Amino acid sequence: MSVTDDTPGRVAYVNARLLDPASGLDAAGGLLSDGEVIVEAGAGLFDTGVPDGAQVVDCAGACLAPGLVDMRMQTGEPGEEHKETLATSGRAAVAGGVTSMVCLPNTEPVIDDMSTVEFVARRARKHGLAKVYCYGAITKGLEGREITEMAMLSEAGAVAFTDGLKTVIDTQVMCRALAYAGTFGFLLVQHAEDPSLAAGGDMNAGETATRLGLAGIPKQAEIIIVERDIRLLEMTGGRLHFAHLSTAESLDAVRRAKAAGLAVTCDTAPPYFALNELAVGDYRTFAKLSPPLRTEADRQAVIDGIKDGTVDVIASDHLPQDEEAKRLPFGEATSGGTGLETLLAVTLELVHNGHLDLLGALDLVTRKPAAMMGLDAGQLKPGAPADLVIFEPETGWQVTETKLHSKSKNSPFDGRPVQGRILRTVIDGRTVFELGA
Repeated sequence: MSVTDDTPGRVAYVNARLLDPASGLDAAGGLLSDGEVIVEAGAGLFDTGVPDGAQVVDCAGACLAPGLVDMRMQTGEPGEEHKETLATSGRAAVAGGVTSMVCLPNTEPVIDDMSTVEFVARRARKHGLAKVYCYGAITKGLEGREITEMAMLSEAGAVAFTDGLKTVIDTQVMCRALAYAGTFGFLLVQHAEDPSLAAGGDMNAGETATRLGLAGIPKQAEIIIVERDIRLLEMTGGRLHFAHLSTAESLDAVRRAKAAGLAVTCDTAPPYFALNELAVGDYRTFAKLSPPLRTEADRQAVIDGIKDGTVDVIASDHLPQDEEAKRLPFGEATSGGTGLETLLAVTLELVHNGHLDLLGALDLVTRKPAAMMGLDAGQLKPGAPADLVIFEPETGWQVTETKLHSKSKNSPFDGRPVQGRILRTVIDGRTVFELGA
């Protein structure tokens, strides 16, 4: 496959299997981009030849889809660059086919004022890799006491609001935040985990934790917050989203709330439909996540939630940690795992295992998160940004440290064989990643 230059002109992608969840397109065809935007895409587009002067990229039958949109990831910059920087997360993203991503506000300083939002956007543009958008914090300093000036943060570029890795635990504060955000139509994203129930826990509470002698985190820590916040939403109105749900009961609560007409949505992450608590094995710290990996019954329930539409989006939940934070006794290790580079491959397991068709799986990582975040992304339509991914859905590879571009290597899927290889990632018409280049 040829490489486009840094200043793209007209590029014709030929011999592709076009996949566009937004339009339902799944057909052999081609796509023409000009500069930063898509001009046309469809079956038989180049049957009479490519336009004069267009650069040709032969997809050789591989899939051509909108670039992935990841609505939940953590970067270490600013403040924890030893874990990850905007440059290294950008390289990891494009290697995973991610062209747009939304970073959590859990930085140092916290993204709770206009200057920090603008700093992240400016630094990301400098690297010219995946497009980076920001969440604004719900509460100042992520301290859970005083809500931020969300309207001002939105003006600066914040696309939604969350306290990221922290739960807004004070019921009155959460109620005020929902009411305030609802006035402007802002989306609030909650990490649903009661910290008093989760305190000191290492993994999912139950038989496995007992056998390993590890402190457990009960599933009720998640369920209680989900059910509480749904009740608050009934009072205040507005839009509420739950991140990385992992239990059957939480998904049932969201299912009921949707049926009642509430504006509630949720996402999950690949570990919660592809792994269960047994992945902890012999105290494997790469499998220490937040929320923790749950039971096999919960894993199956998450798959069911994806299949029936209760789960709206799949996000990477990329949370890199440095080696010193992970290579410790299990109880002392920090939670979190990288996820940008395995987002597509593990999501495709839902296709390979017969749970979803290919368009349905791609919809969860392209159009749906883009729509939820209000981003111009996730579609192959004329005038849309030429943010593209070319991949082979059946090609296998093994997740190993040497194949990861992230600064941190703590993947919960380390050693796992997966299918779905990224060949090329294109952002605004520029090739930013090509396998083997």
